[in-house]
Amino acid sequence: MTAQPATTYTVLGADGFVGRRLAEHLRAAGHAVYAPARGDPALFQRALGRVIYCAGLTADYALRPFDTVQAHVGLLAKVLQEARFEHLVYLSSTRLYDSLGAHAGVPVDEQAALLLNPHEARHLYDLSKALGENLCLHAANGRAAVARLACVYDWSPGAPGFLSDWLQRAMRAKTLHLDSSGGVVRDYIHLDDVVAALAAMAARCSSGVVNVASGEQVSNAELAQVFRRHGWSVNLARDSAREHPAPCTVERLAQLGVTPRPVRAVVEHCLGTEAWRAAD
Repeated sequence: MTAQPATTYTVLGADGFVGRRLAEHLRAAGHAVYAPARGDPALFQRALGRVIYCAGLTADYALRPFDTVQAHVGLLAKVLQEARFEHLVYLSSTRLYDSLGAHAGVPVDEQAALLLNPHEARHLYDLSKALGENLCLHAANGRAAVARLACVYDWSPGAPGFLSDWLQRAMRAKTLHLDSSGGVVRDYIHLDDVVAALAAMAARCSSGVVNVASGEQVSNAELAQVFRRHGWSVNLARDSAREHPAPCTVERLAQLGVTPRPVRAVVEHCLGTEAWRAAD
């Protein structure tokens, strides 16, 4: 039986949080991975195979509005128009659902109409991601898909995000003071589950939009209870009523064979390992 040749992948943004782990995963699976540096002219001179577009800004988008639009839309448009690729997966965000509020308690799926307001400064991020999505869905000749990522977390050094920072701090100390509120609610998905989802979307040349999320909304107060059960003292700076954001459906993700692990189960497991038990 003849072995199948390795697939060529291009990871844009391979020096970032998601892109770095994704490139490592693809290489470990035996695939050829091209991870161009910013401005690499070869991006438009060689065959890219299957592209996973991880380039973008998150935490500092408000301070760098022009860089945000360039990363989310400008470079993407040039790749779609000029590059030679087989298929592209564009990383977007379930933050696009935030403006829907509780949505009458009904989970929202990938077809939900979004409410974006150019008068809201915060919506620069949402509007730019939505425009990137639109280009992928309607200007890529059926060769692109969109992955809307929920709140991605990990405990590796430097991993960004509230829960990532929480876990990293818990490895160093048993008493934690967090500048947040117990009522804040998020859908969390671990980085390795995100990587599995993106790899599956690229391998199958998926179409349309896929929510890459757990489908479960968990509050800071609920997470704090997990830490306390394992011996940590967790103090949240503010108390508030539990938020009720619109949860998103994950049926399309399940069809790809990916079932993200519940965040509380992952945290429970981590806190029972030696790295965390050794915290001062």
